[in-house]
Amino acid sequence: MEEKVILHCDLNNFYASVECLLNPSLKGYPIAVTGDADMRHGIVLAKSNEAKACGVKTAEAIWQARQKCPDLICVPPHHNAYAEYSRRVKAIYMQYSDLVESFSLDECWLDVTKSQNIFGDGKKIADEIRERIKNEIGLTISVGVSFTKSFAKLGSDMKKPDATTVITKQNFRKLVWPLDVADMIMIGRRTAEKLNKYNIFTIGDLAKADDLLMKETFGINGIKMIDAANGRDNTPVNSVFEDREIKSVGHGTTAMKDVETIEDASSIIYFLCEMIATRMRKYGVIGKTVSLDLRNTLLNHVTRQKAMVRKSAVSKDIAKVAIDLLKQNWQPDKDVALRTISVAVSNLEPEKSNQQQDLFEKDEKSQKIDDAMDVIRGKYGFASISRANYFGSDFISDKPYEDDEDLLPFKRG
Repeated sequence: MEEKVILHCDLNNFYASVECLLNPSLKGYPIAVTGDADMRHGIVLAKSNEAKACGVKTAEAIWQARQKCPDLICVPPHHNAYAEYSRRVKAIYMQYSDLVESFSLDECWLDVTKSQNIFGDGKKIADEIRERIKNEIGLTISVGVSFTKSFAKLGSDMKKPDATTVITKQNFRKLVWPLDVADMIMIGRRTAEKLNKYNIFTIGDLAKADDLLMKETFGINGIKMIDAANGRDNTPVNSVFEDREIKSVGHGTTAMKDVETIEDASSIIYFLCEMIATRMRKYGVIGKTVSLDLRNTLLNHVTRQKAMVRKSAVSKDIAKVAIDLLKQNWQPDKDVALRTISVAVSNLEPEKSNQQQDLFEKDEKSQKIDDAMDVIRGKYGFASISRANYFGSDFISDKPYEDDEDLLPFKRG
């Protein structure tokens, strides 16, 4: 079987670099793309190399970043610009392969196995793409070239900025195995901590881990982690023309002031559920499981989930379950005030596949209200109509509607 050649292309300091293209006077200075401190989103979302050299880190508070870098220039995010530059970069990728899979706005995998017959080997293709993006768009990328998606991703992280790293079946043990196990794409912080308890600290340790132990501890994902560490990740790169599978629909917000009552938290939840339900109907899906994430002012958080009585895309149904979870897991008179609330719906399926519901179970009135609101919002925008239970709430930003899910630059797909 022909050995795959996969590229992982990662735009360097993408959001900060785009800001410099939008405003060239920023180039060469320590800059940070940040949330609005007045809206309680005062954290660093992205940073330039100059800010990074001062020790500024993504996700830290602006005040912490400025302690390290007093000359730090903070700029707000421009989602539309990021989306447009991402589109232009992807247009170049697609000239080399139709197997282009986005990981986020600034990262893509390309399967160029067949493309080598036209453009040369993987490294040559990677170097050519790097030069084109630099000359035609003004951005730089780092590229990992390998025979699996996970190793290609590791390669793009090894040399930055503007570099190509090739990981082969001959050198991956030398290059990859000494790396921290948390560097693997499928391993988050909590999984890494769990692996560390079993003396698995490097990717090499993971490659040699006991299959039975890993399966008992992590289920089938344990075996997948071992396979990935050994270069046996056969996950294909999806075609750019394939529809994106939606596994969940969610939304979250950081309140403009501390949330100290069930009533205020419920208003925020209902607001989030309105946005989620609107998006679900836009996608033509219904869901079964509701998840609620609560983060308090000490930045501790709890996540809980519960199934709805019936599969639904009605805001009232989603909100009912989310508010039940709120009351079960947060007591204002005993617990710390809340800062951030997030809601998501999963276990999705196409609306048309839903079995006919019992006439007495189906809430036709709520469905009709949501449908009517969809029509109004479709013409005049989401903010054109709202329910009385959160209208005028001073906990909710009056500009939340800019957070379109297709333009959020700092999420992972």
